[in-house]
Amino acid sequence: MNIHEYQGKEILRQYGVKVPNGKVAFSVDEAVQAASELGTAVTVVKAQIHAGGRGKAGGVKIAKSLDEVRTYADEILGKVLVTHQTGPDGKEVKRLLIEEGCDIKKEYYVGLVLDRATSRIVLMASEEGGTEIEEVAAETPEKIFKEVIDPVIGLTAFQARRIAFNINIPKELVNKTVKFMTGLYSAFVEKDCSIAEINPLVVTGDGEVMALDAKLNFDENALYRHKDILEYRDLDEEDPKEIEASKYDLSYISLDGNIGCMVNGAGLAMSTMDIINHYGGSPANFLDVGGGATAEKVTEAFKIILSDKNVKGIFVNIFGGIMKCDVIAEGVVEAAKQVSLDVPLVVRLEGTNVDLGKKILEESGINITAAESMADGAQKIVSLIG
Repeated sequence: MNIHEYQGKEILRQYGVKVPNGKVAFSVDEAVQAASELGTAVTVVKAQIHAGGRGKAGGVKIAKSLDEVRTYADEILGKVLVTHQTGPDGKEVKRLLIEEGCDIKKEYYVGLVLDRATSRIVLMASEEGGTEIEEVAAETPEKIFKEVIDPVIGLTAFQARRIAFNINIPKELVNKTVKFMTGLYSAFVEKDCSIAEINPLVVTGDGEVMALDAKLNFDENALYRHKDILEYRDLDEEDPKEIEASKYDLSYISLDGNIGCMVNGAGLAMSTMDIINHYGGSPANFLDVGGGATAEKVTEAFKIILSDKNVKGIFVNIFGGIMKCDVIAEGVVEAAKQVSLDVPLVVRLEGTNVDLGKKILEESGINITAAESMADGAQKIVSLIG
């Protein structure tokens, strides 16, 4: 789950991580009021959307008066920002962070991420702050320093100190930087983050070490432990189809193709998308109904897939282990009737009660194309929509 920058900073404050003072605003008047209360000579007006690259897209402005705050707030609120992370459709700005300006001497990058290869949290840092870390990794990888963290011991002071020296933090600010990094690590672990990215971390003219931006993502499987984090969820920033899927415990992710995919199991979903691509098709979604789906779940899954106007055909690829093929078949038939299915449908069933499932499909009176294998199904759906 993603949250906004200002929400991430609220969390970081709880762990002693220094961040600029700021207030959220949902209207132009609220933005001006917030700037007035901050009372600083320079105010930063920042668009709040779940995407990076806001500055390049015109979503971050420096104001030197309340009139400028009003002008920039009016300009940004309601604007659709298109960045490298939003996709071509962009995202509408519905809230702003009004923040005090600060005297930036140097920008750095600091991030924490789970390295799946080692099953360890890794602290990454670079003195190339303010730019995309992917660009730094591609062009000057030697400028990225890493510390692998032992889960029993946690991030140690000497590791944080070594990183600080490697990225050339001024010597007099190393201790503050160590405190910053250990606070960030504590927030990452205690709040079950999947990513904690500070870009840029800045040192200021008055000797502070501060998070000028903050991106925190959370492991959705752990949110039951964090009611406070759940309250930060902004449904306006999420795909309505993904929100609807979550109500039925379905794993759904929108993609930009035209073949809807319904499978059971994440591995099978990935394989299904790969084989569709292999035969020249393009998946419209990743939809995993899970191992214990009911006919109702399958029906809702179908409705969600068909709510995407780009879908020109559907490939149902089910391997029945815990999941029974007859239950899937019943759901497919019920869904097809409810939504008045008018696109090609290819179904491949294998596993528990497969013969019964196939019989249900055959006797349904619905135009369903049967497939004997994944490859057969992928080829058929690609040819049917071609």
